[in-house]
Parts: sequence; structure tokens; C-alpha cells
Amino acid sequence: MTPTPDVTVVVAVYNTMPYLTECLESLVNQSIGVDRLEVVAVDDGSTDESGRELDRFAERYPGTVKVIHQANSGGPAAPSNRALEAATGRYVYFVGSDDRLGEDALRRMVACADEHGSDVVVGKMVGTNGRYVHQALYSKSDPDVSLYGSALPFTLANTKLFRRQLVEQHKLRFPEDLPVGSDQPFTIEACVRARKISVLADYTYYYAVKRGDASNITYRAGHLERLRCVAQIMRHTAGLIEAGPRRDAVFKRHFTWELAKLVQDDFPALDRETRIQVCAGIAALSDDYFTEALRDAMDVRRRVRIALAQRGAVAELVRAIEEEAAAGPPSLLLEDGRAFLRYPGFRDPALALPDRLYEVIGEAVPKQLAGGTGLVSARWERQGRDLTAVLSVRVPVTGDTDHAVVRLADKAMPKSADKPGARRLPTGTGLPAPAGELSRSTTGDGTGTVLTARIPIEPVRAKLGVRVYLDVAGSTYEVPVRTLDRPLPLARRWRERVPYRVSANANAKGRLVITTAPLWESPPSGGGGRLRHLMSRVKRK
Repeated sequence: MTPTPDVTVVVAVYNTMPYLTECLESLVNQSIGVDRLEVVAVDDGSTDESGRELDRFAERYPGTVKVIHQANSGGPAAPSNRALEAATGRYVYFVGSDDRLGEDALRRMVACADEHGSDVVVGKMVGTNGRYVHQALYSKSDPDVSLYGSALPFTLANTKLFRRQLVEQHKLRFPEDLPVGSDQPFTIEACVRARKISVLADYTYYYAVKRGDASNITYRAGHLERLRCVAQIMRHTAGLIEAGPRRDAVFKRHFTWELAKLVQDDFPALDRETRIQVCAGIAALSDDYFTEALRDAMDVRRRVRIALAQRGAVAELVRAIEEEAAAGPPSLLLEDGRAFLRYPGFRDPALALPDRLYEVIGEAVPKQLAGGTGLVSARWERQGRDLTAVLSVRVPVTGDTDHAVVRLADKAMPKSADKPGARRLPTGTGLPAPAGELSRSTTGDGTGTVLTARIPIEPVRAKLGVRVYLDVAGSTYEVPVRTLDRPLPLARRWRERVPYRVSANANAKGRLVITTAPLWESPPSGGGGRLRHLMSRVKRK
């Protein structure tokens, strides 16, 4: 009598050579051993060499690799269902035929499921060749995670270990009319019904490969097809999870990921009728599921785009996408301790959208600040022995800006700062005191504020970064000032007994830096001292 395998690996295959070979090799070489393993591969009408490659592995590993050939079905759902009907393992695992497993993956996952009684085990996935894989779930291993209290909703691929008894008890199968996302209803329902879900983050279990020709099915589907698929997924999920925080926790993924992707940079290029249909589809789902709590949990950019689509404001949505692509996020309006990003539609009486949609709620805004902060002008002013830097800086903020200050910082920005350069300071840091006189004015187009600071320059050796500090939505931000190719004042010498030199330059990142240094280290005594000093400079040259 043939013993029951511990795990059946399901492989749905359609034209994935040469990736298929590496995938199959990673399966038959698993440390769990071929005697504890069953591979059921379904060739979904491949027209390349995939079918022959499957047969070759079946000949090499009889009793372990089983191959089923069928006519093309148009997606991975039908072949996956066919494989489930043939599976005999205690657990079932799904792998993409262009992906591969770590050598010890199956042994570790089966051991975890057996030890903890897990119905679902999620092993750490990584992307290769530029494939994006959400990583938040893999911060640590956890034998018991919740679908509703973790990052699991952002990891809904079926590339997990499932207890087959759970699959058969609830008759879990893949909807064959979904060309995209057909694994999500299966995975969501399995996680809803599972007694325990475990996450393993101690090893790379799965390598998700983006093909060189980007022919993965996820990258091929059009907007309307993807909209239809996500609508069906969400309606199926709504039948499993009642309205409330738990459903919101799952649907946050669909609003911030699948639906938000439909209104990205490629949306304006769609034909008019397709844009209207996409907005209508988003509106229908938003009317049913876009709760206030879910809205507030999302970032402003996605929240506004979803709301504009929901309102049918296609022209404003196109403008929001195009303007941000061209110039970055819009300016911030500060009012009574609140911050709003002025995307199209903000306080438009024709749309009557609530301010809350545009409000920065518990999120960082370094890109908005860094992208719009830059030098307007700079000059030196000298009075007797004293020198003052007069710096005018534009910040993309209007409204309550009385608290904003300009300072000279003697430390470089940390590597942890946001890529454009701004950073949110630790809670409780507070704003520094102004370094000198400061005046404010609104830019001519009304989208920003010009801060003009008169900062005394101290006679010290220093390299000082010009920074703006301001409060936005309860957080303090430090923002470096970009020079934006503005003309900079010529270097100046000031003071007499010990002359100092000051210069303003752009560093390698295009940020304004003021450098001060003495022309010599100690004051010369009399003419002879000055001569010796000058001679030493000649010798050094």
C-alpha cells in the first residue's frame, strides 16, 4: 500500500519554459524527500515545450510527479482545480510554474503545521527579476496570526500550505471565470475558516519570478477585466465576513491595491468610455464598502482618487493624476492644527466633497515637503565685522505657517531620511527657535509660502545645511533646501584680525550648504608673522 504523501504540490502550467525547469527542479530536490512528496502538474494546453518538460520529469520521478494534459482554459483556476481533484497529500501547496522554492521549504512548513495544528502556513516570499512582493507580513515568525490583525490581507496569493482536510471540508475551489486574482477567493475563505494560521519568516521559502518578457498573467489584463475580477472577489469576501472592522481590514487591501491601481498614471491615456466605466465600477464598490473608517485608514492620494471616481468626477481625477505625475504632490494647507493636501476637487462646491478626504491623518508627508521646498534667493549682508545670510526659501505650505523656521544645521541628514531628503523628527522633538529674523509671504500663485530668514553667520569652521523646520498634522519635519539652480552669492571674506571666508554651494544632492572657515588657523603677530604665514602658503602650493 502506497503511503499518503505529506504534501501535494500543485503546479498549473501554461507556456512557462524555460522557467518551468527550474521550478520542477526546486520541487524534486526538496529536503522533505520524494517519498513524502507528490507533485501534480496540469498542462493547460501549452504551445511551447512545457508539456514535454512535464512528461520528462514524470518519467524521471515515477510515483512522485503526475502530469495531466488538458485544453487551454484561459487561466490558472481550472488546472488548479483539476489538480486538487487528484491530490492525495495531507497538505496541499500551490506554486507558480515560473517560480521556485527554497530547498528546505516544504519540510519546514509541514513541520510547522504539524507542531502547531495550523490549517494555513505562510512561508516568506521574495521577488526576483524586479517582481514586487509585499514584505510586511514577514517581519517575524508567528505560529498564530489573524487575517484581520496582520498584513496577511496584502499577501493573498495561494502560494501557501493548506491542510487538505480544510480544503475538502469546505469544498474550496478556484473560480474559473476569473482570469486575474482567482486565487484570492480561495485564500481568503481558507483563512476565514482556518483554526490557526502560521507565518514563517526565518527562511526564504518562495522565490516569485517576474519573467523577462513580463508575460505573467497579472501584467497582461486590461482595466475593465481587472475591475470585473476585483468586484467579484470583494463580493465573495463580503459573503464571508460581515460588515465592520474585520471586513474593512481585508478590503483595505483591495482599495489601496487593486482599485487604486486602476487610477494610476496610465488612467488618463484610456479612452473616454473606458475611463467612465472604470469610475462607475469603483463607485459601485465604494458605495457598498468604502466606510469612513476605511477611508481614514488610507493615504490621502489613494483616498482622493477613489473618492473622485466614486463621485464620477472623471475630469478632476485625470487632472489629479496628471498634475502629480508632472509636478509631484500638491501643496499643503495648514488650518487649526490640521493639514490638507489640495488635490483637485478640494473645497469645490460643485463636488461638495468633505475636507476629511483631503486631510493628512496620521501619515508622514516628507515627499510633499521635500519635493516642493527650494531656494528662491540668497545673498550676504555685511555690517562692520558682522555678516548675515539672507535666505528666501519656498515651502509648499500655506495657511498657518507662523511656526515655520529656517535654521542652519551642522549635521548631515541621516540615511534613514526620506529619499528626497525630508524626515519626520521623533515625537516630542518640537520646533527649534528661529536663528534670526524671519518674515513670511505667500507665493504669487498661492500654492506656497516664502520664508525669508536673516541668519547671522558665526566665525567658526563649519559646513551648515540650510533646513526648514515646520509642524504638519502634529508632526515636526526637517526639510533640506534644494538650490533649484538658483544663482548663489559669491564667496565673501569678513572680519579683519582673523579673516573668515563664507561660501554657498550645492552639494552632490543639490541641497544648499553654507561653508565657513578661517583663512588661517591663528592670528599672525606683526608683519613678520603675516609674511611667514604667506610664505608657508606658497610652500604648500
